[in-house]
Amino acid sequence: MISLYTRRRLVNGLNLTLSLFTMVFGLFWLGWILWTLLAHGLHGLVPSLFTQMTPPPGSSGGLLNAIAGSFAMTMVATLIGTPVGILAGTYLAEFGQRGWLAPTTRFINDILLSAPSIVIGLFIYEIYVISMGHFSGWAGSFALALIVIPVVVRTTENMLRLVPNSLREAAAALGSPQWKVVMLVTLRASTTGILTGILLAVARISGETAPLLFTALNNQFWSNNMNQPMANLPVVIFQFAMSPYEDWQNLAWAGALLITIGVLGLNILARVLFRQKAQSH
Repeated sequence: MISLYTRRRLVNGLNLTLSLFTMVFGLFWLGWILWTLLAHGLHGLVPSLFTQMTPPPGSSGGLLNAIAGSFAMTMVATLIGTPVGILAGTYLAEFGQRGWLAPTTRFINDILLSAPSIVIGLFIYEIYVISMGHFSGWAGSFALALIVIPVVVRTTENMLRLVPNSLREAAAALGSPQWKVVMLVTLRASTTGILTGILLAVARISGETAPLLFTALNNQFWSNNMNQPMANLPVVIFQFAMSPYEDWQNLAWAGALLITIGVLGLNILARVLFRQKAQSH
């Protein structure tokens, strides 16, 4: 008869083994992806990649216009989505304890958080692109902003809920109104966590392709006019990777590696900031 202690050790060992196996399984595919990107794209990270425009087939070139377009739309989307997300998250954490508005907002935010990005792209296409009559960088930025907002809302609410109520009570005991408590105490204490959420949102939208196919489309030339179709790195990678031209495929590998390095760097930075925040508490 197996004792209870022996049975627990067996179950614990089995669970640890399965957990280790799943971790190694996931890291194997991640390592394979990174190795493939490095093997095919590392040789393409040359100065011309950052100084020349996307070329026609059979000629040399780079991804300058695509990099600049992606950077512009990502920054505009972040500037639009971040204030909305922070304000909504602050309301949910600090003012939404009663009533129907806060639960409804959380429900809608959860839907947006899990909605396929192509649906968001089609939504902006329907309400903005069709009404304006053309694709544009603004449309792409609006689509990306709708992806940023739910991430920032969720992170802001969670970070504010981690602030001890004793800080709020101490500020209120000194006679501070609630808006001052929120602005000068809770938001200030949650700055690092909120910044982490913003970085994660930027990392998510950096590689989004589907929303931009329906909104910003693409542009073979340099363009800083946000009201016109604008080149962007994800769509260029998609088009070049699907082409039969080897030079375009090489640029696609280099662009994919560039996005991967950027997203990986943002995620690492976000994790480091979050760890520092956790250790400070």
